[in-house]
Amino acid sequence: MDVLKVSSKSNPVSVAGAIAGIIREKGKVEVQGIGAGAVNQALKSVAVARGYLTPGGIDIVCIPAFVSVDVNGETKTALKLTVETR
Repeated sequence: MDVLKVSSKSNPVSVAGAIAGIIREKGKVEVQGIGAGAVNQALKSVAVARGYLTPGGIDIVCIPAFVSVDVNGETKTALKLTVETR
């Protein structure tokens, strides 16, 4: 599954375009963010992507979960949003 890593400085519209493209091609994508700002941008991106996909008859759902990730040798907890078609 493709993984998109989002930061607090990510542009939600750009990330939404990537989400929509992957959903159209593969039907499923994982979006990860560490910290409140990154998670905020990730959720906005999913909402915008839904707006891109709905007119084409594609409805998506978002399943949140926590995941441990390695960042420069340090283990951190990230929020993982699995976005898939309904």
